[in-house]
Amino acid sequence: MMLFNHLRKTVLPFIDTCKYGEETGKFRYSNAVIVEQPTLYSSTYAAMTYSLLGEMANICESDKKAWADYLSGLQDGDGLFRDPVIYGQGWYESDPLWCGRAHLTCHVITALGCLGYKAEKPFLFLKPYKDKDKLVDWLSLLDFGERVAWTGNEIMNVGTLLQYSRDFHADGKAGEAVNVLLEWLSSNHINPETGVWGSLDISDPVMRSNSVQAAYHWWPLFFYDKYPVPYIQAAIDTVLQTQNPNGGFGWGVHNTEEPYCSSACEDIDSIDPLVRMSLMTAYRRDDIAGALIKAKTHVLSNQTADGGFVFFKNGDFEYGHKQLFGQRNTGAMFPTWFRTLSLALTDTYICEINQTDSPYVFTNIPGFQFWQ
Repeated sequence: MMLFNHLRKTVLPFIDTCKYGEETGKFRYSNAVIVEQPTLYSSTYAAMTYSLLGEMANICESDKKAWADYLSGLQDGDGLFRDPVIYGQGWYESDPLWCGRAHLTCHVITALGCLGYKAEKPFLFLKPYKDKDKLVDWLSLLDFGERVAWTGNEIMNVGTLLQYSRDFHADGKAGEAVNVLLEWLSSNHINPETGVWGSLDISDPVMRSNSVQAAYHWWPLFFYDKYPVPYIQAAIDTVLQTQNPNGGFGWGVHNTEEPYCSSACEDIDSIDPLVRMSLMTAYRRDDIAGALIKAKTHVLSNQTADGGFVFFKNGDFEYGHKQLFGQRNTGAMFPTWFRTLSLALTDTYICEINQTDSPYVFTNIPGFQFWQ
């Protein structure tokens, strides 16, 4: 409870400093001088973090509806959401599946759920993925070698939106496609000795980190559906090996200058599966608990004087566009949400083990922020 109260006292005021004008639901990514406009990503990070820390209970229904209306107004005819500020520039120029509108949409559906709403339009873009033969053909052509981490995002984005379509749009074909996807992942490109996918040499700590980061994007599909995780003990062994001497889980994938100052992604990509898998099996539970205690200290060390969190220490980080820029050692919205989520998962895990109630508020939406 002490950590929860600390986060409420520090993180919530930081998010409030990023509010843009008087319009409900609009936020800037950070307080850096060059960040002048509100972005849809930043609105989702605010909603998800407010919800996680119990702040949605203090927002009136009319403001929640206005916020949800703002999000819903940015949904395209194919069902995907579009950020009018950043779309068509940087990463989004060709709308790649791994980081374009599908990636953004996975955040928006969770933000809408936190506000008590759902995506209004069906995801028409999913039509080819709901054809089981086409889905398998698509999976078979993906890169499980050097670009396995990119493949991780692509499959997560499609799988998450299929799960959402099944559960929130009553789409039976989407549900059938989810089953095909999970069955395929359970038996293709996965190494029984490591529990992770792809052909990277995981004896190299950087390649191991890459492989676990890829797997992180598929494991939530299994977790959300309570589908058996393939080779779970081997997976636990591999994820535990990603912890570095600082207590985080980075080895230089994102921060080559200071590899042990791991990124928000590197950390949660190991913390999330360790938490969830340890609640599924007693295997190495003491080792996992010890790793998570060290990780908690490391994640907290990434909080800055303004109350937010950094993606990694001692460096600027731009999330694909200048309006998604986090300045060196100052808070930014994406890492603030992701690191708060890491801490919430760790704390809630400890509550589960001790059979006590967790103060954090999770949202039963496929993707990132659901609980068991």
